[in-house]
Amino acid sequence: MPKTILLVEDEAILREISKDYFLSEGYSVLEAENGLEALALFNTHTVDLIVLDIMMPKFDGWSVCKTIRKRSSVPIIMLTARSDEEDTIVGFELGADDYVTKPYNPKILLARANRLLNATVHPFEQLDQTKTLKSGLIEIDLQSRSVAVEQQLIDLTHTEFEILVYLMKNKNIVISREQMIVKIWGYEYLGADRTINTHMRNLRKKLGDAANQIKTIVRTGYKFEGN
Repeated sequence: MPKTILLVEDEAILREISKDYFLSEGYSVLEAENGLEALALFNTHTVDLIVLDIMMPKFDGWSVCKTIRKRSSVPIIMLTARSDEEDTIVGFELGADDYVTKPYNPKILLARANRLLNATVHPFEQLDQTKTLKSGLIEIDLQSRSVAVEQQLIDLTHTEFEILVYLMKNKNIVISREQMIVKIWGYEYLGADRTINTHMRNLRKKLGDAANQIKTIVRTGYKFEGN
């Protein structure tokens, strides 16, 4: 069964072009031209990934992202018409997983979507048969992509999940911000420090007391400490 992408873009030409690329890759596509339509479709269909424009009439992309994140960790790619770093950081703070600056090459958007959807099925390349990761208060089921703290499930976004898995798989090893950016996203971001800081702040908040297992290494990166 093909995976379904919810494409939310108020510019009809851009929406049509992007849709054609997704269809050619074998995806099913739902289309919305504003935020209210997007939420209506999301509430009535099973969606595997959302491509979400920020500047839209009736209900902007930030509002849509915030609403969806209250009850779903579905991967979200934000589309921004500006290269303003602040737009990107706001999106990440609200729980977006990636962003693409307009005007964009549809091939780039498709590649970003493929990365998120493939990782949703196969979180990182696994050379062993490990199905769970456990350390201290945290336990991760890699197959179901579920995370529990003190046996209580918590809801992480796609990116927060990948960051936590990466750190736990490299327990007691210092991971630089640059290493994390390349591993999680596959390419360098402008403003990489702020990008990582934002996701780490969100992750730590959700982990609660277990967040003390993630140590910040000043001017370097992070280390997950555990047995």
